[in-house]
Amino acid sequence: MTCTIDKDLIDKTINFHGHTCPGLAIGIRVSELAMQRLDIADGKPADAKPMVCVVETDMCGVDAIQFLTDCTFGKGNLIHKDFGKAGFTFFDREENKGFRAVFIKQAGNNDDRSAYIKKIMSADLDTLFKIEDISEPPVKPARILQSIECENCKEMTMESRIRRFDNKYLCIPCFIENEQKI
Repeated sequence: MTCTIDKDLIDKTINFHGHTCPGLAIGIRVSELAMQRLDIADGKPADAKPMVCVVETDMCGVDAIQFLTDCTFGKGNLIHKDFGKAGFTFFDREENKGFRAVFIKQAGNNDDRSAYIKKIMSADLDTLFKIEDISEPPVKPARILQSIECENCKEMTMESRIRRFDNKYLCIPCFIENEQKI
């Protein structure tokens, strides 16, 4: 089954990312899977659904996910867990349904990137990914927290990232700097 995402939208995704590569192709295809399974049309959640995506990698494909599914780091509905896996969990909080998909390495010569990309883009989704349905959200909704001034650099820092050291409230870089002086 060839990718069902409109070629113009794929071209815009490539333009957004800056180049085409196997990682981006994986992101396009897992986004297509999310569009099909969770009713995301034209790259945007239908009726602004409260979607969340957890990515287990920082590979090129994450750009495709941001562009095609409207899940972004800035909105707090794209979460990165640095597990080093090509694993992607999409969840519709309104419908309480979702799935985790893990890319299954495709046989082929990775030296011929163009052929490998074509193979990924034309494969059936169920042969590209190990898919597991989930019914619980993978993460809690993002909370807006207070900002606290670091007593060393004076920069405002989210309260959950403040550390206490020598009776001072410090941001993480200042905490590390002070800790290393000991």
